[in-house]
Amino acid sequence: MQVIMLGVRGRRVFSALGRWENGVTAMAVVTAAPSSPCHISTSPPPCHFHTSARQSYKCELTSKRYAVQRGGFSQVCEADVKFFNDLLEPHRIVVGEAELAGHNTDWLGTVRGASSVLLKPKTTQEVSTILAYCSEHNLAVCPQGGNTGLVGGSVPVFDEVIVCTSLMNQVESVDTWSGVVTCQAGCVLEALDQHVAQFGLMIPLDLGAKGSCHIGGNVSTNAGGLRLLRYGNLHGSILGVEAVLASGEVMDCISAMKKDNTGYDLKHLFIGSEGTLGLVTKVAISCPPRPAAVNLAFLGLVTFEDVLNTYKAAKSQLGEILSSCEFIDRSSLECVETNLKLKAPIDEYPFYMLLETSGSNTSHDEEKLNNFLESTLGSGLVANGTVATEPSRMLSIWALRERIAEALIHEGYTYKYDISLPLPEFYKVVEDMRQHLGPSIIRCCGYGHIGDGNLHLNITSKEFEKEILNRIEPTVYEWTSRVNGSISAEHGVGFKKRNYIHYSKTAGAIKLMQQMKKLMDPKGILNPYKVLPDE
Repeated sequence: MQVIMLGVRGRRVFSALGRWENGVTAMAVVTAAPSSPCHISTSPPPCHFHTSARQSYKCELTSKRYAVQRGGFSQVCEADVKFFNDLLEPHRIVVGEAELAGHNTDWLGTVRGASSVLLKPKTTQEVSTILAYCSEHNLAVCPQGGNTGLVGGSVPVFDEVIVCTSLMNQVESVDTWSGVVTCQAGCVLEALDQHVAQFGLMIPLDLGAKGSCHIGGNVSTNAGGLRLLRYGNLHGSILGVEAVLASGEVMDCISAMKKDNTGYDLKHLFIGSEGTLGLVTKVAISCPPRPAAVNLAFLGLVTFEDVLNTYKAAKSQLGEILSSCEFIDRSSLECVETNLKLKAPIDEYPFYMLLETSGSNTSHDEEKLNNFLESTLGSGLVANGTVATEPSRMLSIWALRERIAEALIHEGYTYKYDISLPLPEFYKVVEDMRQHLGPSIIRCCGYGHIGDGNLHLNITSKEFEKEILNRIEPTVYEWTSRVNGSISAEHGVGFKKRNYIHYSKTAGAIKLMQQMKKLMDPKGILNPYKVLPDE
């Protein structure tokens, strides 16, 4: 096996997804037999590919801003640090406020903890030893991957020991017959996708933060992304999970079989539990074949009803080649154009859609897409549109969607809400919240995955204001609950939504989740203050 690290700065890099990426990153070029283990990344990339901005100011401590009570956990002492030093090499332990600043704060700059130590294990056994020790000494633990989460689930609330998976970045095998990759949890999503591309496969997950997020974190939050419409969520794509319980016991559910109907399917306990039931250390993923032909259409529409009818027509006319259906309102696009100086390829319209097709036959796919566009443009359903097939042009169009989160940060503080809604109600919440908040905010906009009913509602103000937060919450969750939506579509519950989970789950369901937590983590050391409501 040979691993070569290529530093690329200030130039465009052609990614395995057929896009041109700008920025600074580290790319791994790997040569290995399909069954040989290999490292695909020696460190997390120094920046995000798409949502790369990070708040520059030092935000208030989470414990103060949200008035959280610390649990009855022990504090890290010199004896604990000595134990960790004896277990790991010195360079795999991080201490000191400055060195830990990026790990104590989320990338949005909205929550901040005060951990004094971060550990970087390389193996499942090291994770097991760490958790067994922490359980015995009553030390709380915060599992952390690429720290790209948006609900405060990946950073400590107080002084939890951070266990970072960045060095657990080994691909163990790629089964080209069944299309299954087995890898450690710290593999960076984009690097993993580039690796399986060598075998004609793709990871069935694509996120704006793919250049930084870890596959273990994706699994732990049940990340959705841009192509859930085509490939479904991770509960269907993840075939096996290895996780370490709070006690240090290794729960090996890593079977790569696509059919295994033997008893309870325990891997699903860890998919979406955000590190509260166990720390994911290894996953087996079913990978679809990599498409040979990709096309992207950018459309302008006059009414939201036109958006819904266009989506319905796309499902009917594009069928099996439709891989993504994204929605952007005018306010979101205006934010990208103003703050990032990007330019849309068509004139101004109240609403926009991105339709991606991917298949195996270029001429067939182009013909279907062209027929669809002729039909929708001819009927007046779509007001204007353009099609891109060149990688550079597709990147520039995708950037209009994927960099919205980055553009919003330039306006100050962002209140972000990731919700699932019935399609007829999809945009009404944006209009209602905009009217409800009035001139007290800078912007209220919406974008997201129209193909699966996932709206990203974003509200900005010059700086964080408790009064604005109180006007948004719980109003937005009450609104979502009234239409039988979900208060978390793909970002998880984390810290920020834990006390609002009752808007989406019944009292009986919450009680059962609390019982499961006590069974699997009786001391509550794994990612405390997350997912479940305060007792």
